[in-house]
Amino acid sequence: MAITETQTSTARFRKISVAGIATAGAAAAALTLIPSTAHAAEPAAASAPAAKTAAAAKTAAAAKKTYPNNLDGWIRESLDIMKAKGIPGTYEGLHRNIMRESSGNPNAQNGWDVNAQNGTPSKGLLQVIQPTFDAYHVAGTENDLTDPVANITAAANYAADKYGSIDNVDSAY
Repeated sequence: MAITETQTSTARFRKISVAGIATAGAAAAALTLIPSTAHAAEPAAASAPAAKTAAAAKTAAAAKKTYPNNLDGWIRESLDIMKAKGIPGTYEGLHRNIMRESSGNPNAQNGWDVNAQNGTPSKGLLQVIQPTFDAYHVAGTENDLTDPVANITAAANYAADKYGSIDNVDSAY
């Protein structure tokens, strides 16, 4: 049987088509294996240290933040600690309770109530007794009942546990 020119052309066309499909398939497979910039491992790895650096800078900035050594500064420092620890409360709620309890005197001490009669006087800006301070002391503050920031933060922690927030306290607690 003799091969005609049409059969030769058809055979040649099939060879070219199969080779072209194979080449195109190989190219497509290779492209799917090469990560695009959106999926490349290197940019993602590079962003992780950048995120850590940003977080470290924020922490360092917070650590370096200074507060005035007065009632306003003590409240603001306490609020920053409370925020970091998830303890609710506002400036107004803290200030209102401090003014009622001690008139803003960090050395205030109650020598006449039932706690004082039992040998455990209320002390500090928010008139906290030592057992309450010990139970609600917040890490990162001084372990001193009369330290203004420690006193405020422990009292706010106690009020959050018992009343939901220092903002909900409107009388002796």
